[in-house]
Amino acid sequence: MNPDATPAALQRQVSGSSFYAGMRVLPKAEREAMYAIYGFCRLVDDIADDQQGNREGRMQALDAWRADLDSLYAGGPPGQAALVAEAVKRFDLDRADFEAVIDGMAMDVDRDIRWPPMAELDLYCDRVASAVGRLSVRIFGMDEAPGIELAYHLGRALQLTNILRDVDEDAEIGRVYLPVEAISAAGIPLTTPLDVVADPRIDSACRSLAATAHEHYRRAHAVLATRPRGHLIAPRLMEAAYAKVLQRTEAIGWKPPRHRVKVSKLALLGTVAWLWLTR
Repeated sequence: MNPDATPAALQRQVSGSSFYAGMRVLPKAEREAMYAIYGFCRLVDDIADDQQGNREGRMQALDAWRADLDSLYAGGPPGQAALVAEAVKRFDLDRADFEAVIDGMAMDVDRDIRWPPMAELDLYCDRVASAVGRLSVRIFGMDEAPGIELAYHLGRALQLTNILRDVDEDAEIGRVYLPVEAISAAGIPLTTPLDVVADPRIDSACRSLAATAHEHYRRAHAVLATRPRGHLIAPRLMEAAYAKVLQRTEAIGWKPPRHRVKVSKLALLGTVAWLWLTR
């Protein structure tokens, strides 16, 4: 196995992230499986975001992952998919969900996404976030129906929060994930990414998308409130932490110059403690 793909190495990779606070509360097998899923997502995301590589080479790198996953699920040599092999075996993870994540990354490689129609943005969120949620809820031990519903809404809520938090960073690499419907409704001309996000009216477009994110948080919270079976502290932490990021971002607003909201490690630890006490 690649030394960077061992449980200890994956733990070191995620130790500085908000993801780590949510996953460290899981039992050992589930925790290591989630680190493997994180490692897979990190690797394919790095391919999608590689600004030095050409698009053809990056697409070939994603296709190499598809081939290795095909081999893993067929019982052959897993190649780089050895990273997730134990998690796949132990938790019966669905091949289609890994494929969906790669398909989402391929959308970024195919072209720089700029003001997509809302339907395309929703598909993107399903692939890069809700598909990860579908893998995760199997590891958490949730029953299928509530697990799929939670993955659907929480994945979209988290991804929309990231989009709204990273408006400037995305524009700097030529991407604007805000939907064309919201940008057009705000009266902003579709010129260049940097010009679009520099327009003060972008605040209106962002608030429209934030309302959609809030609705997904509400629906995810409703699923968790039914107390379904499974290890739910991790998704409850992600929901609580990122909902606060969205609220803080919304309070600051999106009129330039903007300030990127960060997740406080101390606040995350406090949220973990509170969730343990109230579960």
